[in-house]
Amino acid sequence: MRTNRSVFSQLLQPIDRRAFAAIVARHDGDAYDKKFKSWDHLVALIFAQTRGLCSLRSLESDFNANSGAHYHLGAGALKRATLSEANARRPVGVFADLFTRLSAQLDRQTRRDGADLVRLIDSTPVPLSRFLDFARSNGRIHGLKMHVVHDPCADRPMRVDVTPANVNDIEIGKKTEIEAGATYVFDKGYCDYAWWRQMHADGAFFVTRPKTNARFSVIAARPLGGPFEVCAGGLRGDGFTVTQDGEVALASKGDSKLPMRLRRITLERDALKDGKPQKITLITNDMHRSPVEIGALYKGRWTIELLFRWIKQHLVIRKFIGKTENAVKLQLFAAMIAFTLLRIAATHHDVTLSALRFVELVGALLFDRRPIDALDEPPPKYVARKGRPSPNQLEWTWA
Repeated sequence: MRTNRSVFSQLLQPIDRRAFAAIVARHDGDAYDKKFKSWDHLVALIFAQTRGLCSLRSLESDFNANSGAHYHLGAGALKRATLSEANARRPVGVFADLFTRLSAQLDRQTRRDGADLVRLIDSTPVPLSRFLDFARSNGRIHGLKMHVVHDPCADRPMRVDVTPANVNDIEIGKKTEIEAGATYVFDKGYCDYAWWRQMHADGAFFVTRPKTNARFSVIAARPLGGPFEVCAGGLRGDGFTVTQDGEVALASKGDSKLPMRLRRITLERDALKDGKPQKITLITNDMHRSPVEIGALYKGRWTIELLFRWIKQHLVIRKFIGKTENAVKLQLFAAMIAFTLLRIAATHHDVTLSALRFVELVGALLFDRRPIDALDEPPPKYVARKGRPSPNQLEWTWA
C-alpha cells in the first residue's frame, strides 16, 4: 500500500488547520456557505494558481478529475456555481490574514543572523476590463493596485494590500508598521514629510528620491572616502558612481520643515539614458552608512520589481475567474499564498531546482505521490513481488 503523500498535500502542510479555523471564525467566513467551507475554497484557488487555470469550467473539470485525492486534502468535489457564489461573498480578510501568518512562517525559516533590516515598499497595477463597474482609473491604468512591503533579505513579501487604482501610494505606505532600526526604501511616490518625521522618531531610516520641485539648502559637504575605490568622478559602486555627498535641510517654511538632519547623495549610473549618464539624487536620514552602501540600498529596490514580474508571469493574476471586486481580491491573495507556500516548500525540502522549473514540476505533478525534493527524478521502477511457493509443490534437490 502506498503511503507517500501527494505533492499537493505536502504543499498545503505548512497551513495550521486550527489557526486557519480561528481566522475563519474571526471573520465569520463560513456564515453563508454551510457545505463549501473556507478550507475548500482555499484549496480550490491554490489549485487554480499552481495549475495555471483561469476559468471556472477548467477549474471544475480538472479538480474533479482527481477525486481520489480529495479525501486526503480534506476537500470535496467542486461545483462552478458554488465557487462563484463563494467568490462573491467570502470575506477577503480570511485569505489576507492567512497570507500574513504564512509570510511570518517563511521569515522564521529564512532568517539570517546579523543581516540588516531592509524593507522595500512599492505597488504594481492590476489592469482590469473597463466593463467592470468597481474598477477605477488613475489616468494610466484602469483596475486595482497591489501594494507590497517586501523583505529582500528573506525574499518574502511581508504585507499585501489591494486598493482601487486611484488610491495614492502614500496612503497605504503610511499604514506600514515601522520597526526600529529598519531601513525603508521607496521611490518619490511616497513623499510625505510628516511620515518621514514619524519614521525618524520611531528610530527607523529611509532612503528615497525627492520630488523635482523639492528645494534643499546645503549645510555641509561630506568627504568622499572610505574603503571604496576612488576614481576621477567620485566613489565607485556596483553599477554607479557617487559624485556628491552632503548634509542638507529642507528649504521650506511652516509644517513642511523637517527637524532631523538629512543627507543628499548624487549618483551617476553606468547605464546610459539618451546617450548620457543618468543622474539620481537620493535623500536619507542615515548618517552612518557610506554613500556607496546607501546607493546600493536604493539599487536593491529593483528586487521588488523582479517579484512583481515573477508573480505576473507565473501566477494567475492577469485573468480572473470571478467578475466581482471580492472575487478579484480573493484571487490576488490566493496567488500570494501560493507563492509563499512554494517558497516554504522549496526552503524546507532544500530544493536545488530553479524557481521556474520547481513551479512547473509542482503544477504538473500535483497529485503524484512522491517527495517534493524528488520531483525531477524518475519514478521508482515497479518490481513484482515474488510469491511464496506452494507447500504442495515438489522441490528438486540436485546432488
